[in-house]
Amino acid sequence: MERERFFGSLGWTITLLGAFMVGCRRGPEPPPRPQIDPTQAAAEAIRLYDKNGTGLLEPDEWKQSPPLAAAKDRIDQNKDGNLSSQEIADRITSWLQSPAIMTTCAIVVTLDGKPLEGATITLEPETFLGSSYKTGSGTTDLMGMASITGQGEKFSGLYLGLYRVKVSKQLGGRETIPARYNTQTELGCELATDIGGIGYIQFDLKSR
Repeated sequence: MERERFFGSLGWTITLLGAFMVGCRRGPEPPPRPQIDPTQAAAEAIRLYDKNGTGLLEPDEWKQSPPLAAAKDRIDQNKDGNLSSQEIADRITSWLQSPAIMTTCAIVVTLDGKPLEGATITLEPETFLGSSYKTGSGTTDLMGMASITGQGEKFSGLYLGLYRVKVSKQLGGRETIPARYNTQTELGCELATDIGGIGYIQFDLKSR
């Protein structure tokens, strides 16, 4: 199974766009805040993934959401291994209270230990975050790095949040990347400003 690899520290940090700093009185107009109610969004997450009706997302349930799995340690405040509606709502609230509500990010992808060039990287927001959250994408370069943009022409970053990561590279109309990384992706990430690190997320993929 692939693993999400972080360099320089146990976490990573995303590059903030200075123009997006809320409260700044000079420079470009800041983007609008996402229209999201943390309590309602968290309740929807429970509805989607709580298959046994306990009101909690247990490990076999939150693992069905790659983004929740990627952010589990930051969401699970009491460290009991489960995710409650309140814990999810609190994490969403932390994004809304961040000085920067939008960010750019870079994704680095290797396949069988080598940089994956010419792949399309797509970040799809978790559906329970609502319609304010948009999909972002980018194409990897010679080093396997893609800069992800896509909130819109005016604001090219993405809202802080939870995203499914899909990696696709087609040759002659045929997909060359295993389905577990695209149509049935197991990859996810959280975009947030309180994660330490050096500015990009790396995914090491295996062809088999």
